[in-house]
Amino acid sequence: MVFRRMKIALVHDYLKEYGGAERVLKTLAEIYPNAPIYTAFSVKGSTAEKEFKDKEIYESWLAPLLKIDNLYSPLRFLTPLVWRSFDLSEYDLVITSCSWYITRGFEVGPKTKVMAYCHTPPRWLYGYETSVGFTKYWPVKVYSVIVGHFMRMYDFKTAQVPTKNKEQRTKNRKIRGGVNYFIANSKNVADRIKKFYRRDSTVIYPPVDVKNIIKSTGNPPSPRLRWTKEDYFLMVSRLVGAKGLEEAAKAFKNSKYKLKIVGEAHGFSDVEKRLKRLSGENVELIGRVSVEELYTLYANAKGFIALARDEDFGMTVVEAMAAGTPVIAFNGGGFKESVVDGITGVLINDTDETTLENAIERFNKIKWDRKKLQENAKRFSKERFEMELKEVISSKIK
Repeated sequence: MVFRRMKIALVHDYLKEYGGAERVLKTLAEIYPNAPIYTAFSVKGSTAEKEFKDKEIYESWLAPLLKIDNLYSPLRFLTPLVWRSFDLSEYDLVITSCSWYITRGFEVGPKTKVMAYCHTPPRWLYGYETSVGFTKYWPVKVYSVIVGHFMRMYDFKTAQVPTKNKEQRTKNRKIRGGVNYFIANSKNVADRIKKFYRRDSTVIYPPVDVKNIIKSTGNPPSPRLRWTKEDYFLMVSRLVGAKGLEEAAKAFKNSKYKLKIVGEAHGFSDVEKRLKRLSGENVELIGRVSVEELYTLYANAKGFIALARDEDFGMTVVEAMAAGTPVIAFNGGGFKESVVDGITGVLINDTDETTLENAIERFNKIKWDRKKLQENAKRFSKERFEMELKEVISSKIK
């Protein structure tokens, strides 16, 4: 099979909010501009839909139902029906961008290869903290136990190598696609794939637009000015749980430094309301900003805060480093793979006020080297992602 002549399709959870997973999809769509995108649903006018408005997008037959308010979340038990409705048998290669909506189990041809870029096995299925803590309500907990059991079975089954019986091999019939090859977005996620799916995977870190960030922040807005670090720390995140936003707001409420939070609410989360109650003069909710504004906020920040306790990878800390800004991050998950303690940031083992205060004190004593920060960020560049992805595809797909 000639690599350049392969017919390729991309598959993604859904298109609504534009976050880290969607940035990966955007890069995949740039690498393979002729590849259509198959998704559970796409919300017209959403931040994600706008990024892919020039792409050929196919939604599932359940899309009209899933797009009503936030029904896609409680109706997650319908995901097997969503993906089974897609016939991708005409493609040589299907690259699926998968996380909590599973995004596997579609119909493929006997020669189709499925490569899964896994952001994480669904956190809600395997006991990891999620963005919305619904299981604190007993009806939802019962629902999750019942639905979760069957969904774990489906998740495991569709994560295995597709098998063909004798009739399918001889008559060239279609099969239900599993996964031929897994790519993990971090060593952290690779361990989860091994644990829950019993599959090996290749680690390819997500693509961060390091080159453009350095270019945008490498020179000041005016030749007569220099980038100056202001007395604020920055967080960039959807306003959801499991990101450490409330812990940070509490710690900075009475601090001599300000905390600016960039991001918008997501789904059923009520974190935004709680943050507004916590915020005062020192805590500012900025909402969504343009790329240019975000890069400026990164560059001007004294430091970047990332407190998620088990982040899958965490692209924002890399963006901060690319802009020449050191980070304070929780010593867990993907942060351990991107942050070099004492060189590009400070890793902490808790997120309480005292720990954060001590971390800031240590942070202020370190003389940060902008070049070292940006060199470290280059390990996660878009160019590196594209090169490594093509190498894997070339070696695996014959």
